Amino acid sequence: MNFAYAGCYTPNGGGIQGFAVDRRTGVLTPLALTTGIADPTWLLIVGEMLYAASEVTPAGTVDAYRIDPATGALSLINRVDAGGGKPVHLSLHPAGRHLFVANYESGTIAVLPIGADGSLGPATDIKTDRGAVGPARPADAPPGSFVDSGHDGPHAHYIESDPSGRFVLHTDLGQDRIYVWQFEAGTLTPAATPWIATTPGSGPRHLAWHPEAPRIFALTEESSTLSAYDFDEGRLTLAETVSALPSGFAGTSYGSDLKLSSDGRFAYAANRLHDSIATFTIEDGLRLIDHTPTWGSYPRTLVIQGEFLYAMNQRSDAITVFRLEDGIPRFTGQYIPTGSPAHLAFSVR
Repeated sequence: MNFAYAGCYTPNGGGIQGFAVDRRTGVLTPLALTTGIADPTWLLIVGEMLYAASEVTPAGTVDAYRIDPATGALSLINRVDAGGGKPVHLSLHPAGRHLFVANYESGTIAVLPIGADGSLGPATDIKTDRGAVGPARPADAPPGSFVDSGHDGPHAHYIESDPSGRFVLHTDLGQDRIYVWQFEAGTLTPAATPWIATTPGSGPRHLAWHPEAPRIFALTEESSTLSAYDFDEGRLTLAETVSALPSGFAGTSYGSDLKLSSDGRFAYAANRLHDSIATFTIEDGLRLIDHTPTWGSYPRTLVIQGEFLYAMNQRSDAITVFRLEDGIPRFTGQYIPTGSPAHLAFSVR
């Protein structure tokens, strides 16, 4: 059977909501709710293990669960310190032996070793973002924008290795920086060019690697822009930047999540408050081609599974389902009632 799991803000969402997945229609049918974890806002599935970041402060945790292959039930294996407050993103090193954590509140990143049984060990490395933060208001926000979050201190928001596993990149929303690290044997060391600055106040939030080209894309939260960077042996070079909001938009909106299609032709960015999915073509430069309403409020993340795209509408307590047709998300009419959904992870066999 195929399963999916939604990490939900508590107390409204209650914990980690399990679902049975119909791969033909994209329908999610509720199964068991796993409680005992606060604000599990990012989930990562590796084989028969599910890892969940508990977005609490001052000391966040990462929980390791085993997935029952017959029922989808989760069994807690162990819980470890996340290396800081409010862990908001997890990713896996390509070799499969280390988990990376970005901790928003403390502005730290951590490396957690994965044991042979799937359990997590204490961090082998923790780094703290240091230095000045950007301005409270972004230089390139739409007219009339009152975005004001995130520039009170360093805030690590996303962390992921390059496909080779030699380098690790992470965003700091408060500092308006994308950091680059070399990675070896569970340890991070600064790359020759340790970071690149984004537009002041823009708040880089999420990244996405191109599946084939040495290129990475970055979505900003405060400016709602999508940027493309060329990547060469640990060095980032900005190629171009475009808005994720409609031409002429005025007011406040926050960029949240970024996903690329598996064929590398399209990028999808979630806009909170505008409550839309922006679709870009990315083959020959960045070009915004469509906006699709999320049919919900405050889409925190987007998840692509096969031909379907799922939007986590945090404030309207529903996951909405879209079918990707010629690269464009088309609403299927399906609402999956879910309390304060933050993220969705699939265990597909």
